[in-house]
Amino acid sequence: MPLVLASASPARLATLRAAGIEPVVIVSGVDETQVDGLPPAELALQLAELKCAAVAARDDVPPHALVLGCDSVLELQPAPGSGGHGEALGKPRDAADARERWRAMRGRSAVLHSGHSLREVASGRVAAATGSTLVHFADVSDDEVEAYVATGEPLHVAGAFTIDGVGGAFVRGIEGDHHNVVGVSLPLLRELVIELGHAWPDLWT
Repeated sequence: MPLVLASASPARLATLRAAGIEPVVIVSGVDETQVDGLPPAELALQLAELKCAAVAARDDVPPHALVLGCDSVLELQPAPGSGGHGEALGKPRDAADARERWRAMRGRSAVLHSGHSLREVASGRVAAATGSTLVHFADVSDDEVEAYVATGEPLHVAGAFTIDGVGGAFVRGIEGDHHNVVGVSLPLLRELVIELGHAWPDLWT
Protein backbone atom coordinates (compact mmCIF):
# COMPACT_ATOMS: atom_id res chain seq x y z
CA MET A 1 0.00 0.00 0.00
CA PRO A 2 1.53 3.35 -1.00
CA LEU A 3 2.18 5.93 1.71
CA VAL A 4 2.29 9.60 0.77
CA LEU A 5 4.33 11.77 3.14
CA ALA A 6 2.96 15.32 3.27
CA SER A 7 6.22 16.74 4.63
CA ALA A 8 9.50 18.13 3.32
CA SER A 9 11.40 16.83 6.37
CA PRO A 10 14.47 14.76 5.40
CA ALA A 11 14.51 13.28 8.92
CA ARG A 12 10.94 11.97 8.63
CA LEU A 13 11.71 10.49 5.22
CA ALA A 14 14.88 8.81 6.52
CA THR A 15 13.00 7.39 9.54
CA LEU A 16 10.30 5.84 7.35
CA ARG A 17 12.86 4.44 4.91
CA ALA A 18 14.82 2.86 7.76
CA ALA A 19 11.56 1.20 8.87
CA GLY A 20 11.08 -0.43 5.46
CA ILE A 21 8.71 2.13 3.95
CA GLU A 22 9.42 4.11 0.76
CA PRO A 23 6.90 6.97 0.80
CA VAL A 24 6.04 9.33 -2.03
CA VAL A 25 6.85 12.86 -0.82
CA ILE A 26 4.37 15.61 -1.67
CA VAL A 27 4.89 18.86 0.24
CA SER A 28 1.63 20.43 1.40
CA GLY A 29 2.53 24.10 1.09
CA VAL A 30 0.22 24.88 4.03
CA ASP A 31 0.74 28.29 5.65
CA GLU A 32 1.55 27.32 9.25
CA THR A 33 0.91 30.84 10.53
CA GLN A 34 -2.84 30.45 9.92
CA VAL A 35 -3.14 28.40 13.11
CA ASP A 36 -2.35 30.24 16.33
CA GLY A 37 -3.34 30.48 19.97
CA LEU A 38 -3.65 26.73 20.62
CA PRO A 39 -1.84 24.75 23.33
CA PRO A 40 1.33 23.17 21.86
CA ALA A 41 0.02 19.58 21.57
CA GLU A 42 -3.20 20.73 19.88
CA LEU A 43 -1.26 23.06 17.58
CA ALA A 44 0.94 20.19 16.36
CA LEU A 45 -2.10 18.01 15.65
CA GLN A 46 -4.06 20.78 13.92
CA LEU A 47 -1.15 21.57 11.59
CA ALA A 48 -0.63 17.87 10.84
CA GLU A 49 -4.31 17.53 9.92
CA LEU A 50 -4.18 20.60 7.67
CA LYS A 51 -1.12 19.30 5.81
CA CYS A 52 -2.64 15.85 5.42
CA ALA A 53 -5.96 17.19 4.10
CA ALA A 54 -4.25 19.55 1.64
CA VAL A 55 -2.20 16.76 0.05
CA ALA A 56 -5.01 14.16 0.10
CA ALA A 57 -7.18 16.54 -1.95
CA ARG A 58 -4.67 16.68 -4.83
CA ASP A 59 -5.41 14.93 -8.12
CA ASP A 60 -1.98 13.31 -8.34
CA VAL A 61 -2.40 11.27 -5.14
CA PRO A 62 -3.17 7.57 -5.80
CA PRO A 63 -6.77 6.73 -4.76
CA HIS A 64 -5.62 3.64 -2.83
CA ALA A 65 -2.92 5.50 -0.86
CA LEU A 66 -2.61 6.55 2.76
CA VAL A 67 -1.55 10.16 3.29
CA LEU A 68 0.49 11.08 6.38
CA GLY A 69 0.70 14.65 7.63
CA CYS A 70 3.05 15.47 10.53
CA ASP A 71 4.03 18.57 12.44
CA SER A 72 6.28 19.05 15.45
CA VAL A 73 6.17 21.70 18.16
CA LEU A 74 8.45 22.05 21.18
CA GLU A 75 6.84 23.02 24.47
CA LEU A 76 9.38 24.53 26.85
CA GLN A 77 8.30 23.62 30.36
CA PRO A 78 6.97 26.58 32.39
CA ALA A 79 8.76 27.66 35.54
CA PRO A 80 7.82 25.58 38.62
CA GLY A 81 4.62 26.76 40.26
CA SER A 82 3.50 28.90 37.31
CA GLY A 83 0.89 26.37 36.10
CA GLY A 84 -0.52 26.10 32.60
CA HIS A 85 1.19 24.86 29.49
CA GLY A 86 4.53 26.02 28.19
CA GLU A 87 5.37 28.16 25.19
CA ALA A 88 4.94 26.57 21.74
CA LEU A 89 8.16 26.74 19.72
CA GLY A 90 8.28 25.83 16.04
CA LYS A 91 11.19 26.61 13.72
CA PRO A 92 13.19 29.69 14.76
CA ARG A 93 12.71 32.84 12.65
CA ASP A 94 16.45 33.42 12.19
CA ALA A 95 19.87 32.86 13.75
CA ALA A 96 19.25 35.41 16.51
CA ASP A 97 16.00 33.64 17.45
CA ALA A 98 17.76 30.25 17.51
CA ARG A 99 20.50 31.68 19.73
CA GLU A 100 17.93 33.12 22.15
CA ARG A 101 16.02 29.81 22.21
CA TRP A 102 19.10 27.82 23.15
CA ARG A 103 20.01 30.23 25.93
CA ALA A 104 16.51 29.68 27.34
CA MET A 105 16.47 25.89 26.77
CA ARG A 106 19.91 24.86 28.05
CA GLY A 107 19.85 22.95 31.31
CA ARG A 108 16.05 22.67 31.12
CA SER A 109 13.48 20.18 29.88
CA ALA A 110 10.87 20.46 27.16
CA VAL A 111 8.20 18.28 25.56
CA LEU A 112 8.41 17.61 21.83
CA HIS A 113 4.90 17.14 20.45
CA SER A 114 4.54 15.54 17.01
CA GLY A 115 1.06 15.57 15.50
CA HIS A 116 0.22 12.68 13.14
CA SER A 117 -2.76 12.66 10.77
CA LEU A 118 -3.28 9.60 8.54
CA ARG A 119 -5.98 9.70 5.85
CA GLU A 120 -7.23 6.86 3.69
CA VAL A 121 -7.80 8.61 0.36
CA ALA A 122 -10.41 6.17 -0.97
CA SER A 123 -12.77 6.46 1.99
CA GLY A 124 -11.74 9.82 3.45
CA ARG A 125 -11.41 8.21 6.89
CA VAL A 126 -8.83 9.79 9.21
CA ALA A 127 -6.93 8.51 12.24
CA ALA A 128 -4.98 11.15 14.14
CA ALA A 129 -3.01 11.51 17.37
CA THR A 130 -0.17 13.45 18.97
CA GLY A 131 2.95 11.79 20.32
CA SER A 132 4.78 13.58 23.14
CA THR A 133 8.34 12.98 24.34
CA LEU A 134 10.15 14.68 27.24
CA VAL A 135 13.57 16.03 26.22
CA HIS A 136 16.32 17.01 28.70
CA PHE A 137 18.84 19.53 27.34
CA ALA A 138 22.47 19.79 28.40
CA ASP A 139 23.70 23.01 30.00
CA VAL A 140 25.66 24.10 26.93
CA SER A 141 28.02 27.08 26.95
CA ASP A 142 27.62 30.32 25.01
CA ASP A 143 30.43 29.23 22.68
CA GLU A 144 28.66 25.95 21.98
CA VAL A 145 25.41 27.80 21.25
CA GLU A 146 27.21 30.12 18.81
CA ALA A 147 28.96 27.22 17.07
CA TYR A 148 25.73 25.21 16.78
CA VAL A 149 23.71 28.09 15.36
CA ALA A 150 26.52 28.74 12.88
CA THR A 151 26.05 25.23 11.44
CA GLY A 152 22.59 26.31 10.26
CA GLU A 153 20.99 23.08 11.49
CA PRO A 154 18.75 24.57 14.21
CA LEU A 155 17.21 27.05 11.76
CA HIS A 156 15.35 24.30 9.89
CA VAL A 157 13.79 22.24 12.69
CA ALA A 158 11.08 22.62 15.32
CA GLY A 159 12.54 23.61 18.67
CA ALA A 160 15.88 24.57 17.05
CA PHE A 161 17.50 21.19 17.73
CA THR A 162 17.89 17.68 16.37
CA ILE A 163 18.53 14.46 18.22
CA ASP A 164 19.78 12.64 15.11
CA GLY A 165 22.22 15.29 13.87
CA VAL A 166 24.79 17.81 15.07
CA GLY A 167 22.58 18.76 18.03
CA GLY A 168 22.44 15.22 19.40
CA ALA A 169 25.33 15.89 21.82
CA PHE A 170 23.29 18.65 23.47
CA VAL A 171 20.43 16.32 24.49
CA ARG A 172 21.15 14.65 27.84
CA GLY A 173 18.29 12.20 27.55
CA ILE A 174 14.66 11.68 26.63
CA GLU A 175 11.60 10.03 28.18
CA GLY A 176 9.42 8.47 25.50
CA ASP A 177 9.76 7.56 21.84
CA HIS A 178 13.04 8.58 20.19
CA HIS A 179 11.47 8.58 16.71
CA ASN A 180 8.84 11.06 17.86
CA VAL A 181 11.60 13.59 18.55
CA VAL A 182 12.91 13.04 15.00
CA GLY A 183 9.43 13.91 13.74
CA VAL A 184 7.43 10.73 13.17
CA SER A 185 6.62 8.16 15.86
CA LEU A 186 6.73 4.70 14.28
CA PRO A 187 4.79 2.97 17.10
CA LEU A 188 2.09 5.67 16.96
CA LEU A 189 1.92 5.53 13.15
CA ARG A 190 1.51 1.74 13.33
CA GLU A 191 -1.47 2.21 15.66
CA LEU A 192 -3.07 4.69 13.23
CA VAL A 193 -2.54 2.29 10.30
CA ILE A 194 -4.26 -0.49 12.29
CA GLU A 195 -7.07 1.90 13.30
CA LEU A 196 -7.84 2.40 9.60
CA GLY A 197 -8.04 -1.37 9.10
CA HIS A 198 -4.65 -2.03 7.52
CA ALA A 199 -1.62 -4.07 8.57
CA TRP A 200 1.72 -2.38 9.26
CA PRO A 201 3.70 -4.80 7.05
CA ASP A 202 1.46 -3.78 4.10
CA LEU A 203 3.44 -0.51 4.01
CA TRP A 204 6.81 -2.24 3.71
CA THR A 205 8.37 -2.03 0.28
